[in-house]
Amino acid sequence: RWLTCKSLPPGTLERIADTIADRLRVPWFSGAVKINVSLVPPLVLLPVFLHVAALHFLLGLIVLTSLPVVVLWYYYLTHRRKERTLFFLSLGLFSLGYMYYVFLREVVPRGHVEYSQVVALTCGLILMLAALSRAKKDPGYLPIPAGDEKPSHQGLPNKSVRGSLSGLHGTSGAASSRAVNGEAKGYCRMSAEQPEGVKKDWCTKCQLVRPARAGHCRLCGRCVRRLDHHCVWINSCIGEQNHQAFILALSFFMLTSVYGITLTLHTICRGRTPFVALFYCPGAYSDYSSALSFTCVWYCAIVTAGMGYILLIQLLNISYNVTEREARLALRDNTGRRLLGGLVIDTGQYNRGLLCNWGHFLSLGSSPPQRSAEDIV
Repeated sequence: RWLTCKSLPPGTLERIADTIADRLRVPWFSGAVKINVSLVPPLVLLPVFLHVAALHFLLGLIVLTSLPVVVLWYYYLTHRRKERTLFFLSLGLFSLGYMYYVFLREVVPRGHVEYSQVVALTCGLILMLAALSRAKKDPGYLPIPAGDEKPSHQGLPNKSVRGSLSGLHGTSGAASSRAVNGEAKGYCRMSAEQPEGVKKDWCTKCQLVRPARAGHCRLCGRCVRRLDHHCVWINSCIGEQNHQAFILALSFFMLTSVYGITLTLHTICRGRTPFVALFYCPGAYSDYSSALSFTCVWYCAIVTAGMGYILLIQLLNISYNVTEREARLALRDNTGRRLLGGLVIDTGQYNRGLLCNWGHFLSLGSSPPQRSAEDIV
């Protein structure tokens, strides 16, 4: 019916796609292993596109221009549907592996790269993967109350809820009473009859009281301490426990990528500085090996520029002690100040100066997590 352009019942194509994705499995010793469909496209399309781009300068221009557009389109598609996907993690990891493979296969055999330089590049790649592995761990999820002990916000009288919350904030200190102004869609705001200074931060999804600066991730379905954002590149939230590892992973990636780009350009564009060689390298398409290396350099440069922008925003946010979530809420409620041309949103709520802000960031995860509402009660 679909091929003949006839009408289909709502949701038919989605059910067909879900069935195909469920049946896509690989035989294994312990049983068939299900394959996530979002893992496959980068493994197939990236080498094909890069090899096609290496055939001619114009093909390279078209491919390298269209790739970021396709990736951004897929990001906005999944972001609008609030879907989790492994596409970006697969693309990132496979890009690293494939660029390293091309470097060893096409650049190193030319004899202009020393053994120590290969070791330094490899060590940077290993350190970046180690930091990425740490960033993939628990970002600081708040414990979900047990099923029989889960408090029901709807079933409690207003006085009981306010009394328990007053006790909670009185025990946890002033930091818990400074909730972020405005909440994401689906969460209760402070009641109008509540006393001044006692703010209720109740998550209706997780059915728990959140500490200050915690937030609910709609993709993960969990509340996270000091939630910054949900990073699609690692398919995980960035919170109190893994924010430092996330910054380390970005930093190691930037250093390793720039170093690899420099070594490759010094090899295929002899006698020119890396910046000049990136835009003017007459012998880049003299043979297919040089063309493929030059195409990979430009692919790395585009990815590095994007990651460099993300790292810059993160460093500025840390300097002003503001998270991405808080900046987004401040923009929505018009309670923040745009600084540095709009690169950072200063909410003025937790900003204590550059040194104190960085000291606070470097101490994240060192203090014991705050107790849940049930433990305090």
